[in-house]
Amino acid sequence: MAQPDEICTAPPLSGTSEETIARLERLKSLHPKIIDLSLGRIERLLGSLGHPERSLPPVIHVAGTNGKGSVIGFLRAILESAGLRVHVYTSPHLIRFNERIRLAGTLVDTSTLCQVLEDCERANEDQPITFFEATTAAAYLAFSRVPADIVLLETGLGGRLDATNVIDHPAVTAITAIGLDHQQFLGEDLTSIANEKAGILKPGSPAVVARQADDANAAIVAHAREIGAPLITEGDTWHVRLSEDRLIYEDDEGVLDLPTPALAGPHQVQNAGVAIACVRALTDFTVPLTALAQGLTTVQWPGRLQRLRGGPLTQNLPQGTELWLDGGHNELAGRALSTTVAAMTPERPLVLIMGMLTTKDVGAFLHPFKNSVAKVHAVPVPDEPAGLAPEVLVARAKKVGIAAVAHQSVTEALNTVKQAKTPETQRIVICGSLYLAGCVLSDNGMGESVK
Repeated sequence: MAQPDEICTAPPLSGTSEETIARLERLKSLHPKIIDLSLGRIERLLGSLGHPERSLPPVIHVAGTNGKGSVIGFLRAILESAGLRVHVYTSPHLIRFNERIRLAGTLVDTSTLCQVLEDCERANEDQPITFFEATTAAAYLAFSRVPADIVLLETGLGGRLDATNVIDHPAVTAITAIGLDHQQFLGEDLTSIANEKAGILKPGSPAVVARQADDANAAIVAHAREIGAPLITEGDTWHVRLSEDRLIYEDDEGVLDLPTPALAGPHQVQNAGVAIACVRALTDFTVPLTALAQGLTTVQWPGRLQRLRGGPLTQNLPQGTELWLDGGHNELAGRALSTTVAAMTPERPLVLIMGMLTTKDVGAFLHPFKNSVAKVHAVPVPDEPAGLAPEVLVARAKKVGIAAVAHQSVTEALNTVKQAKTPETQRIVICGSLYLAGCVLSDNGMGESVK
């Protein structure tokens, strides 16, 4: 059986209604594998549902290894600032399943979610289908029933055979930064992975592409030329940079002087650039500069380098100690997180509280922290069979050259850090897994409410 994957499957459903959980669990039982990349099953189900994916508003479809969720977040904030009604489909959720589907700006309510899940289950007639395929069909069905101006669609895994890749003529496609992740499904090298991501490109649909490694870029360019997808590439068609606390975006239409993004980290400059390029490529809408500026400053994307400023987990922290949360779990994420934390001021000793899945490369994630982190406090990922045992994570951290100790929970690890006698206040980052990030947010009493 395929191993659970942080992109396609469901983290613990602690905040989800019992009725929804029951329906989701039934859908999980319809296929022996959690991940089985194919388009045949979802195309069959969508046909039985009357092809709701063919009656959607214009779609922006986003793929990539890292940053695609942030790009979706920027796009949503910008487009809603322009007064547009925006459908959004992302994965995974952090606390409750409803987070994956946003209808015209609002998280899907439990009644609507249960109805579309029931409709999909009935139309499927107990035929084999994966959990992600069935729930993606449910999202399309929900989108088709509620008026909106635009749909933002995030791939689950890869692109070419991802269940989201059934939109024949997206308004825009986008590919964010590509790195090594999910090699067991997408291939062992950047060229193979980029070929899978480039599978979302469509003839005639403009394709916005972030700056890539040479191998990945060559694969994307070759595929785009083969199918006739116009490329809008960073470093060629558009450029983005920070200049004196301003974000400067430039393309053939001119230069935009914008506020810096609200999301932390230099990598978010590129993600903001991808989102702006997507907006500029839209032909059905005119988005004013004021909406771009407002979107950049109001964007929210929980669990991605998020500062925790309140809640039970922050209680009794020594004055001046910071607590951050990040769900990144691959080499690119490790690099981005270490770079961002290193640039934070004032300087403080860095401590990681970390949990990961067995499918992830602990060494690749931790290597960028080798000379900056004081200690790793390894914790289990709650209620996750594929979670890496803390003792194993400790051994792998020590192999990288980082001191590490095992704990039974995030709370235990935090208490240890709080009680440590250090002459300086610390910067604590909980990281390594979106599953873990969701549990932390739930334990800290955070999350958007749904009915």
